[in-house]
Amino acid sequence: MNENVLRAGLLATARSMASSGLNAGTAGNASVRCARGFLITPSGRSYEDCTDGDMALVAMDGSWQGPYAPSSEWRIHRDILAAHPEAGAVLHAHSPFATALACLRRGIPPFHYMIARFGGDDIRCAPYATFGTQALSDGALAALEGRNACLLANHGMLVFGTDLRRSLALAIEFETLCEQYWRTCQLGQPTLLSAAEMAEVIARFQSYGTPQASATDGHAAPD
Repeated sequence: MNENVLRAGLLATARSMASSGLNAGTAGNASVRCARGFLITPSGRSYEDCTDGDMALVAMDGSWQGPYAPSSEWRIHRDILAAHPEAGAVLHAHSPFATALACLRRGIPPFHYMIARFGGDDIRCAPYATFGTQALSDGALAALEGRNACLLANHGMLVFGTDLRRSLALAIEFETLCEQYWRTCQLGQPTLLSAAEMAEVIARFQSYGTPQASATDGHAAPD
């Protein structure tokens, strides 16, 4: 896709992260893969004050171009894009409920079948490491093995998708799931789905969002 189009889409996504409640102020960041590496939101800049040209261009070797330095989390974006060829965009947010769980260093068990939306039967929490470090990126990559979302201990959430639109949608779904789990825990320990029940859901998710041969074939996608 044309780099100028990607710049505009990245800025729009960053602003949507704020308007949807995923971020406040200059917290969080987003990136999108491009021919020369990836574009990422700049460090310490309010997205409302940014223009398309303020999005930093980062090569896979870490060198960058732009009027402002890239987000301090550029390593984690670079490493996810390198490790996951299917990833077209990466979002990191300090959203309220994901961050609350992350500060407890608590992953999310299979309390709801929509956990499968993120690739497995649970969502892991990566160990704590200082922001912007290679250690944080390494921990996140391990937590994302077989998944497209994870929590970062005492930090926030991380998701990736095939493009910016889908990544934003996943981040909003993830925060909703974190809220549901948080609220459930206020009432007690939730009843978890079994490994067999989750395996069935995960199998059905393989065709989620793809054209279906028939609406009556007994294999309807999840809601």
